[in-house]
Amino acid sequence: MKKVKQDLKELNRDLKSLVRKTETLMKAVDMLEKSQAVKAKKIKKAATKPKTTKKMAAKASPKPRAAKKAAVMKAPAKKKTPTDTDKVINIIKRSKKGVSKKALAKKTGFDAQKISNIVFRANKTGKIKSKDRGIYIGA
Repeated sequence: MKKVKQDLKELNRDLKSLVRKTETLMKAVDMLEKSQAVKAKKIKKAATKPKTTKKMAAKASPKPRAAKKAAVMKAPAKKKTPTDTDKVINIIKRSKKGVSKKALAKKTGFDAQKISNIVFRANKTGKIKSKDRGIYIGA
């Protein structure tokens, strides 16, 4: 129930931001339409007047500016919890002389099979190297 409430609040916030964006776009379109109508009137007037006034009319007309976009509010990024592989690799990289599988099991609390699988994958991808048999160092 708590999750549903949170999702609804988030959805409501997103909808409000979309409404703000559409309003700013509508204002920008209205401004463009008005400026084009003004330009059309000035062009008609300029056609009847001599050339010197045409240049002045062209310089005097302000260019329409694009409406500023509303700042999008992003949810703060959540910190990732490190994976088991990351934990093991960090322990190995911190040690200068290398770490054995027993020491890894003791520090992490993982069973021997899990440690073996993690070490095998990390060694295969090149994140760690084996210094001696059963002792691993960071790559």
